[in-house]
Amino acid sequence: MLFGFSSVFSQNKKVFTVILDAGHGGKDPGNSYHGFVEKEIALKTVLKVGEFLKKEDNIEIIYTRTSDVFIELAKRPKIANSAKANLFVSIHCNSVKNEGPHGTETFVMGLSRHDMNLEVAKSENSVILLEKDYKRKYQGFDPKKPETLIGLTMMQEENLNSSINLASGIQNNFTKKLNRSSRGVKQQPLWVLDAAYMPSVLIELGFLSNKVEGKFLNSNDGQTKMAKQIADAIVDYKRKYYGTSESDSYENVSNKKNTNETASKKADSADLIYKVQLLASYKKIKLVPSNFKGLKNISYDFLNNLYKYMYGATSNFQEAKKMQLEARNAGYLKAFIVKAKE
Repeated sequence: MLFGFSSVFSQNKKVFTVILDAGHGGKDPGNSYHGFVEKEIALKTVLKVGEFLKKEDNIEIIYTRTSDVFIELAKRPKIANSAKANLFVSIHCNSVKNEGPHGTETFVMGLSRHDMNLEVAKSENSVILLEKDYKRKYQGFDPKKPETLIGLTMMQEENLNSSINLASGIQNNFTKKLNRSSRGVKQQPLWVLDAAYMPSVLIELGFLSNKVEGKFLNSNDGQTKMAKQIADAIVDYKRKYYGTSESDSYENVSNKKNTNETASKKADSADLIYKVQLLASYKKIKLVPSNFKGLKNISYDFLNNLYKYMYGATSNFQEAKKMQLEARNAGYLKAFIVKAKE
C-alpha cells in the first residue's frame, strides 16, 4: 500500500528565516571556465533569490555576503546558527576537466559512502586551506579527506529528512519547470552543511566547464530563472512544514484546547491516516522492534531512493499525538506526524 506523505505540523515561528549563502568570493573565485566565474554567478543568483523571497509575507532573508568579499567557511553556518534560521541555502556552480558533463544537483549533509563523489566534497571544502589557522579552527578536518568529518554530524542527521525534502523540491522545479538536466539529490560530507544547525542544502546550478550551460548560468535570464525556482521551492517548503501563517500551524493549534478539538474533528476523516515519522535513510532497515528502539508497528515509504520509516497508524489526530509522544520518549526526539491518503 502506497501513501503520499506530508508533514502535519512543525516548528511554530512567526518569521521564517532563510540564510542565503553565495559560495566563494573575494580571493576565492571558485570555478572559472570559458570566462564564467563561479563567485560572480553565485552572488548574482543568490541576490535574485532574495528579491523573489522578499515578495512573500513573514520571510526574513539574511545573506552571508552581498558583495565580492571572502567569507571564511566556518563563518557562513555561524551566521545561520546565530540567527536561529529555519533554512540554510548555499549556491554554487560545478565544473570538471572536460566539457561534456552538465546538469543541476543539490547536496545535503551525509556520510554515506554509497556512490559518493569525493571530488565535489574536496572542491567545495578546499576553501578551508585559504584560511589562517585552519587546522585548529576546523578541528582536524582535512578537505582532502572528507571522511575526517565523521563524528561531527549528530545534529545535522536529525535535519536530514527536511534537507532532502527541500533539495527534492529544488531539483523538481529545475527539471519540471525549466527542463534542466538533473543529476539528483545527493549526500556529501560538506563542512558548510555539517556546521549548520538547521535543514541545509548546497545547490550546484550547473557546470561552468560546459559552454552551453555556463553561458546560460552566466546570463541575467538564466540566473533569474534558476533563482525563481529556488525561491519557489523554499516558499513551498515553508507552506508545507510551517503553514502560510501562524494560524496554519498545527503546533499553534494544539496549544489552544477548544481550537484544537475543532481542528481535530475536521482533520479526522475516513480517507486520512496519521503516522509518526521516525527517521529517513538511504538504507533499508529490517522492520523489527530491536531496530527501532523497541517500537512496534513500523512501516516505511520509499520515495526518491529514500526510506522514510513510520510508527503506528491511526485516523484520529489525538491518537497520533500520543504516538508521537511515545516515539519521542523512545528516543526519536525529532519524530513528527505525517498524514496520508490511501
